[in-house]
Amino acid sequence: MEPEAAPAPTLLLGPMLRHVEETSASLWVETNQAGTVGVETDAGTWVARTFGVHGHHYALVALDGLAAGAELPYRVTLDGHPVWPESSDYPPSVIRTPGRGVPLRLAFGSCRTSVPHDAAGNRKHGVDALRSYAVHMASAHAPDWPGLALLLGDQVYADVTSNAMQEFIRSRRDINEPPGAELRDFEEYAHLYGLAWSEPAIRWLFSTLPTAMIFDDHDIRDDWNASLSWRRSMEATSWWHDRIVAGLGSYWVYQHLGNLSPAERARDPLWQRITGHDGDAELDLSADIDAFADRADREPTTYRWSYCRDFDDVRLLVVDSRAARALEPGSRSLLDDEEMAWVEQRLHGGFRHLLIGTSLPFLLPNGLHHVESWDEAISEGAWGRTWSRIGETVRQAVDLEHWAAFQSSFRRVAGLVTDTADGRRGTAPRTVAFLSGDVHFSYASEVKRDTGSRIIQAVCSPMRNPMPPALRLFASSMAYGPARLVGSVLARAAGVPPPPLDWSGIRGPWFDNNLAILEDSEQGLRISWSRGVVKHDDGGQPRWEIVADITVGQRDAGGTTSRQSAMNRLRRRWASLRRVLRGRR
Repeated sequence: MEPEAAPAPTLLLGPMLRHVEETSASLWVETNQAGTVGVETDAGTWVARTFGVHGHHYALVALDGLAAGAELPYRVTLDGHPVWPESSDYPPSVIRTPGRGVPLRLAFGSCRTSVPHDAAGNRKHGVDALRSYAVHMASAHAPDWPGLALLLGDQVYADVTSNAMQEFIRSRRDINEPPGAELRDFEEYAHLYGLAWSEPAIRWLFSTLPTAMIFDDHDIRDDWNASLSWRRSMEATSWWHDRIVAGLGSYWVYQHLGNLSPAERARDPLWQRITGHDGDAELDLSADIDAFADRADREPTTYRWSYCRDFDDVRLLVVDSRAARALEPGSRSLLDDEEMAWVEQRLHGGFRHLLIGTSLPFLLPNGLHHVESWDEAISEGAWGRTWSRIGETVRQAVDLEHWAAFQSSFRRVAGLVTDTADGRRGTAPRTVAFLSGDVHFSYASEVKRDTGSRIIQAVCSPMRNPMPPALRLFASSMAYGPARLVGSVLARAAGVPPPPLDWSGIRGPWFDNNLAILEDSEQGLRISWSRGVVKHDDGGQPRWEIVADITVGQRDAGGTTSRQSAMNRLRRRWASLRRVLRGRR
């Protein structure tokens, strides 16, 4: 019998264009076998050996010495065999390095489930906004490409799995045993990432649009680190340890490694193991990854998931609001002391715009903010032991664990932002903008101020995982209904002082699957939210259309802004409420 032929070299995932600077770029791949990955352009060829994790093979190829403002079509090889591009259905994959003085253009969004793009998938999950954008960019004539796509959490859902994921789980274990249909180990995470990122249009988009990412709860599990009680209940299970180790380990491989600049990678202990390996065989990083993830969970101060990027005179500060929490009663904080100090060092003026990426909205709709601050207070004992138990039950039941539910962190960051906007931490920027997701509806809010920088919140959620119609009226009432007054009364009764900021909605909420585009211009920050629309169940070719947009201009000498009039805001809120009542997506 003749021996089986070795499988042909191929890419299982990628190439994914990740961290890109004026003279460098990084390209991430998952391959079907160990080997040497090459990236070929007209400017040269760069190579990297694969490293292994639990039977899977990965490489990150670092390209250096590039020219600023270059556009470089590229090809990928594995052990000399061409593996990308795979077909001619899409334009060539291109590495674009930023040019000096070019204004920032950034796409952002969160919350994307991975289900088929057929009529059934679209009926249940809506049209995938990220895939719709990929189709739009592939077909558009000379499109204006963003310099970055910022994915703000729930890139994968480890706890609410699709039929395809459950079929894979059943092929390897009893799905009726804990953790059931949820993910258990690295192998299952690897399969889930494959489902999320292997669709051809998405794969092409990621091959030519740089991405940066940060996790949220569903990347690990719903309400991850909501409270000490939640964490202890998870640690008491038979499966949580394997889950958190696999979740954080796979996150480092699939998402976080590509967030790092060349200098940051050089300081990373896992990357040092990869680049320091000089044996003939592929480096097996499995034990290192598992030990690292276990330590990062038990001792959050040993590793930082947050990162900071500067694009000329625009700073992007991406903050981990999940793993760096302090949960002990009496000292609860969304950011522990070390993380808060790191943020404080980087949150300052001297930039045209300061963008703060955090998966959880910093400025929730007012009613929801008051309810969450009230719930934290009673959970911490403001109304006694019985109400403390009730508060904790409510917190976990309806996800009351955003910035508002960690009042110490909220107030400290609010103070830093206000000082920055008032010019007390360097030259005040034109705008301080929080970019967030998580809540499954989109909106824009602004802090009421007469002087200094404008402070706004822009939320884009979901990209594909719409809120059930029955919950949309509740979300709208929390934004604009009686919840603001009731929540405020409850918070005061529980001893919560008034918020240090006063803000109101300027657009939204709306519930479409969206992707947002932020553009820096002389008029200010323009942010638009768009969605994909299909006709006659043709999910293959969605039409790209704008749902809403705002322009946040610079305040003039008299302290006024280009904010829409109060009457226009009321009209838009009424239109949003009518869409909710009609169940429009």
